[in-house]
Amino acid sequence: MSTDTRSQLNRDLVLRTAVEYADRHGLEALSMRKLADELGAGAMSLYHYVPNKTDLIDGMVDLVFAEIEPPALDVDWRTAMRRRAVSTREALNRHRWAVGHMEGRSTHGPANLRLHDAVLGCLRAAGFSVEMTVHAYSVQDAYIYGFALQETTMPLGTEEETAAMAEMMLARFPADDYPHLAELTVGHILPPGYDYAKEFEYGLDLILDGLERIRDA
Repeated sequence: MSTDTRSQLNRDLVLRTAVEYADRHGLEALSMRKLADELGAGAMSLYHYVPNKTDLIDGMVDLVFAEIEPPALDVDWRTAMRRRAVSTREALNRHRWAVGHMEGRSTHGPANLRLHDAVLGCLRAAGFSVEMTVHAYSVQDAYIYGFALQETTMPLGTEEETAAMAEMMLARFPADDYPHLAELTVGHILPPGYDYAKEFEYGLDLILDGLERIRDA
């Protein structure tokens, strides 16, 4: 490793380079040696900034959390929760390797803690009890992360790419044998204007509607 590279190396650079690598190749492909090659550094030099791969992933996940818009208190709670949910889905679409690593980690970074605290604060300020705040938080995240996980396995892209995929699927099965799949594909997915993001927002609004009714009751 050159003196110039050593002087420029820091934890933030290491983590951001790791995120970019995982975005391109997947988390499974990431190793300390490959990360060192990306940085033009020696593998052993990275352990000064990230002592092990668990710490590396913890830091990478916190960078993803930092991209999520925390709920603000200057708007109504539904708007704040909706923005947070949409922002989370967008961040997870940018970093698809992160979906299964966002929650349940033993070490939580500052961006993670700030976001969680902001969500709790927003729900409490909206009048939810502590118990209902836990329920409301859990059901939203189960939906958001579940939807994002499903998207990682679905070959959806632009409207044209989605239509092409639907046509390919339609050609593979006889419409007479699978009439409801054919109806869905021809009547809903193939027509111009289909947007999978709208499916996410529709389900999200159902959850928020239900939470509002429970809170008001």
